[in-house]
Amino acid sequence: MTSVQVDKQHDGSEAPGQAPEEGYQRGLGNRQIQMIAIGGAIGTGLFLGAGKAISMAGPSIILAYAIVGLVIFFIMRALGELLMYRPVSGSFSEYGREFLGPFIGFVTGWTYWLFWVVTGITEVTAAATYVQHWNKGIPQWASALVFTCALFGINLISVKIFGELEFWFSMVKVTAIIGMILIGLGVITLGFSDAGDTASFSLLWSDGGFFPKGIGGTLMTLQIVMFAFLAVELVGVTAGEATDPKKVLPKAINTVPWRIGLFYIGALIIILSVVSWTAFEPGVSPFVAAFQQIGLPAGAGIVNFVVLTAALSSANSGMYSTGRMLRDLALNGQGPKFFTKLSKNGLPTWGTGVSVAMMLFGVYINYKWPGEAFNYVVSFATISGMWAWIVILASQLRYRAKANRGELPQSDFKAPGSPFTSVFALAFIGMVIVMMGVDKDARAALYAAPVWALVLAVGYLCIKRRDAAALAAGGAPKEAAAKDTKS
Repeated sequence: MTSVQVDKQHDGSEAPGQAPEEGYQRGLGNRQIQMIAIGGAIGTGLFLGAGKAISMAGPSIILAYAIVGLVIFFIMRALGELLMYRPVSGSFSEYGREFLGPFIGFVTGWTYWLFWVVTGITEVTAAATYVQHWNKGIPQWASALVFTCALFGINLISVKIFGELEFWFSMVKVTAIIGMILIGLGVITLGFSDAGDTASFSLLWSDGGFFPKGIGGTLMTLQIVMFAFLAVELVGVTAGEATDPKKVLPKAINTVPWRIGLFYIGALIIILSVVSWTAFEPGVSPFVAAFQQIGLPAGAGIVNFVVLTAALSSANSGMYSTGRMLRDLALNGQGPKFFTKLSKNGLPTWGTGVSVAMMLFGVYINYKWPGEAFNYVVSFATISGMWAWIVILASQLRYRAKANRGELPQSDFKAPGSPFTSVFALAFIGMVIVMMGVDKDARAALYAAPVWALVLAVGYLCIKRRDAAALAAGGAPKEAAAKDTKS
């Protein structure tokens, strides 16, 4: 937050809950925001990562998703409280900068940018993997390259096109999951298909018990489950381009509980009741595998198309987010100035372009290590994405304390149960990080995190030495800077 913005809020000239003018076009309406919020919770982590989680924990994975889902709701309500206080496109970085200091804002902005670059690589990798279902002759790296270039082109047109594409991507995912749940219920209750004779809710406990790998096996899946929920906070990044953020954003956030209940818990209950958990394996979508098991190969192909769109949706969101985060950093003196420039359509093309160039490294990963590409990047995406959640929760706690003391205006969308819910969510994230240290496959991300922190510390010191006043004030006033950034 800039010093000018702080002064405005204290003297009342900028109403709480009103987004500052950032130069963007407010082209995302209620319909797009709602579906972006829904689609953000349905991605590769559910469609592909759940296969590994099921093989590690069995039916108890349902409990893991339910518990993590509750924590996610606490995080989103904390974010909602901050967004109604001040909705801005660089929300996580902005709140960290205001409530936790300029260094935390700097770290958060660049880490969230890296998270989406890495996630973009993950999702494009997953999309290329899904193409193999139809034609194994197409090199995985070639599919990854085509998808990356196509999505970049879409992000260069307009924010309305991005919003419309995300709307239909999300619509496909939502419709497909509801369809799969209905078909699964038909198999269980009516007994049709090859799996009709064995499908039963009793499969949730009869094949080795609800905890076939023990409590420890369930705990070890938490970082996979957390990855599945990464991107639910994307709705905060859309604040600067929402037509009516104060009305639209709370509605989107309040859909989190039923989204988690239906799309995660409901879908997994049905799938694990149709096919025994022992039939699933890492690297294979449980949704595709379930249709193959019940003897509906055409259904498996349809589901494969759905999970392909889910991966492309997430990669598309990543390209959207990275450009906005880099521009926010630049506007606050924490990134190169050329990132502040907007196209005639109000798009941060420089930031998006540099980010996509980094994502192209994913094409090399797919070329060099096509079999292990997905697992290589999931863990690091998880740890970097969880940092944004930590900052959201810590910022909300600081904001609530200041608001209660009368130093800042109260938000009209308070997080229920705070500060206890926010503290609980922070403690839970800490436990997941500890569990990642125990898991040898996820441990590499914890090794990489200190290296990234060192890079950021050096970068921050260099910027501070060059322009200490800009960092101390949170950067140049955004409203003024935004007026001069149209290219």
